[in-house]
Amino acid sequence: MRIAAAIADFRKARAGFKTIGFVPTMGALHEGHLSLVRRARAECGAVAVSIFVNPTQFDRADDLERYPRDLDRDLSLLAQAGCDLVFTPTPADMYPEGFSTTVTVGGVSEGLEGASRPGHFQGVATVVLKLLHIAEPTRAYFGQKDAQQAAVIRKMVRDLDAPYEIAVAPTVREADGLAMSSRNQRLTPSERAAAPVLHQALLAGAAAIRDGEREAEAVRALIRGVIGAEPLARIDYVSAADADMLAELTRIEGRVLLSLAVVFGEVRLIDNLVTEPIG
Repeated sequence: MRIAAAIADFRKARAGFKTIGFVPTMGALHEGHLSLVRRARAECGAVAVSIFVNPTQFDRADDLERYPRDLDRDLSLLAQAGCDLVFTPTPADMYPEGFSTTVTVGGVSEGLEGASRPGHFQGVATVVLKLLHIAEPTRAYFGQKDAQQAAVIRKMVRDLDAPYEIAVAPTVREADGLAMSSRNQRLTPSERAAAPVLHQALLAGAAAIRDGEREAEAVRALIRGVIGAEPLARIDYVSAADADMLAELTRIEGRVLLSLAVVFGEVRLIDNLVTEPIG
C-alpha cells in the first residue's frame, strides 16, 4: 500500500493503475468505510482512499477540532482491507494560499443538512470535486447514510459533465441498528445506549407508511414522538421528503426519504432510510 501526502506524488502513484475505485473519507474509519473499500476492490480491481478532515464543510470550529483522528489506525485498517493507494493531504495542500474557488450545487443542497448547516455542502462539493479530479477514479463510492451528500455529489457530477461514476452503498449498522459513524466514538456510554432510537424512529415512520399513512406531517410527528420519548435526544430536524429531489412532502407518494438529525450531548448524528407506500 502506497501513501502520498502531496498531490503530485499521489497522481504519480495513481498513474500506475488503469482502473481504480476511490473512497473519499475523513478518517476515523469504521466498517462502513471498509465495506466501501472492499466493494471498490471487487468492482474496479484496485482502490484508492483519501483521508482528509475537510475544514470547509464544518460550520463550527469546535466540531472540527473534536473530530476524531487516528491516522496510524486508519492506515492499518486500510492495509488489511487491501487498499492500494492512500492520499493524506493537509489543508494547505488542498487550499493553498490564494485559493478562492467554490462549488455550489442548487436545489438538493438547500434543505435538511443544508438548512441546518449553512455552507456545509459548498465545502463538500468543492473538496469532492477536487478529490475526484486528483484521483480520476473509474468509480467513486459513498454511503447512503449521508443521503443528501450523495444526491449533491451526483447532481454536481451530472451538471458539470464530470467523467466519474458515483456509486452509493447501503448504510452499515451496528447490531442495535445505529448507523456506523465516526462521530459515534464521541458518545458517552449512556448516549450510545440511547442513540439506536434514531433507527427505531425511522422504522416506525416507514411502518406507518406501509400501513397506509399518507399524510407526511403525521409521519414526521410519529418520528418526532419516538425520539422525544428519549430524554437524552434533542431533535434538530425530522424530514419526509421526495427521495430524488429531497423536497418536503405534503402527501406520501412514490419513494420517500425519511431522515433526521438528532443531538446527544455534544454529538450530532444523522440517519435516514428510503421507503414507499405499498399498493
